[in-house]
Amino acid sequence: MATIQERVNAKGDKSYRVQVRLRGAAPETATFSKITDARRWAQQTEADIRAGRHLKSVQAERHTVAEMLNRYEAQILPKKSDWAEGQSFQLQWWKERLGPYTLAYVTPAMIAEKRDELKATPVKRGKTERPRSASTVIRYMAALSHAFTVAVRKWGWLDDNPVRKVTKPTEPRGRVRFLSDVERANLLAACGKSKNPCLYDVVLLALSTGMRRGEIMNLTWDAVDFQRRMITLEHTKNGERRAVPLVGPVYNALWERSRLRRIDSPYVFPARLRYGKEPKPIEIQNAWLVALKRADIKNFRFHDLRHSAASYLAMNGVSLPEIAAVLGHKTLAMVQRYAHLSDARTSKVVERMNQAIFGGESEQREQGGSQ
Repeated sequence: MATIQERVNAKGDKSYRVQVRLRGAAPETATFSKITDARRWAQQTEADIRAGRHLKSVQAERHTVAEMLNRYEAQILPKKSDWAEGQSFQLQWWKERLGPYTLAYVTPAMIAEKRDELKATPVKRGKTERPRSASTVIRYMAALSHAFTVAVRKWGWLDDNPVRKVTKPTEPRGRVRFLSDVERANLLAACGKSKNPCLYDVVLLALSTGMRRGEIMNLTWDAVDFQRRMITLEHTKNGERRAVPLVGPVYNALWERSRLRRIDSPYVFPARLRYGKEPKPIEIQNAWLVALKRADIKNFRFHDLRHSAASYLAMNGVSLPEIAAVLGHKTLAMVQRYAHLSDARTSKVVERMNQAIFGGESEQREQGGSQ
């Protein structure tokens, strides 16, 4: 129960000392200048203690956003493999703006204000600046939201995730840019003439399998099984193992590469090893941009090679669930963008269904109508 004691100082000013004592819980004490505030605090504190919420509210007042993000980076990010570096950069942005505040002080309105600031801040690419896209803002918010979720569920530092109550920007419809037959031939020809010894095989692997750039560049020989004609990716973006079939010209290309592979690096596409340095994958960005220019291909990014592979699958009659399995998506939402490319297959499926249900009846009616 709660007790309220009225106190008067030498100047005659009144204050109210509140103490809440409940069995099984440590006593809580606070002082207020108004009796109404004292009663309200006593009532809320009693309710929180009975409901088991009070400890979390105390923890939320003890820990700052910076403490939460630092612990998250130390304990959670290392488990995210190749995507840890990008999220670490995003969390640093939040830390610079919200770091000093306690978790109890952070509100959805405060996060929404920083969301708008993030969206309004342009990104510098070389000498040019461009506004941040809605997709980028969403990724920043997702990084912060997961940190709060861990603090709620694993560490018990607060009751709820404030990011959950903040509206996310509307993400534009997923882009589908894939290479035409002519563009594909021109790009591969340009890559074949590149001074970069790995570029052609890297692009061929992306087009043949739909693997992500990070998955390709960090590919090691122990993940390649020539006997089973399979690449096994242990660490993927969605956190699950994925098997990637290795067939066609890319199989032969990697087989030839394996016969001359370097013994000082585990990578399939290794960089030149410098004395005293750890092995790293080769850098292809400059060579990639040169190849695009030589092939006269506009408005095309490396990630669009993955879109190209998915588009080719759709146009060759592969179903959306099968495309999702090849690309490593957990849901069909990410592959719906390719649905329009499989319209011909959909028409054939409906045609077979009508043939099975109505048989020759529909054909007879069509013939009768044409006479």
